[in-house]
Amino acid sequence: MMNIEEIGIHLKKHDIKPSYQRIKIFQYLLEHKNHPNVDTIYKALAPEIPTLSKTTVYNTLGLFIEKNIVKVLVIEENETRYDVDTGVHGHFKCEKCGKIEDLDINFGELNISQLSDYKIDERHLYFKGICKSCLNK
Repeated sequence: MMNIEEIGIHLKKHDIKPSYQRIKIFQYLLEHKNHPNVDTIYKALAPEIPTLSKTTVYNTLGLFIEKNIVKVLVIEENETRYDVDTGVHGHFKCEKCGKIEDLDINFGELNISQLSDYKIDERHLYFKGICKSCLNK
């Protein structure tokens, strides 16, 4: 886990001016692997940063996406979530509690030979269902 100073260095390395708000938003993403939406981030940080606005959260996330340090996660049409893990992996969304979990998937083992003549720019693999916790309730 990165500390505040390391986050600042990481942002600078990606040509992002490390303002307090940007550092705190990135820190939230690192500490909460819950694939949050803008409202979740805003509600969590607003008590600590009274000058924070939803617009700032949107703009900061847009900058993070542009600089490839955060990915957009759209599993449902009306729901945009954010993922600080920019590596190739899959996701599982529980239709009961709404939790989204990361899945380690070896994309090299998937049979996608029918796409051999295509240029693939992005890969997304999502599963939906009921998570273990909800099934055990």
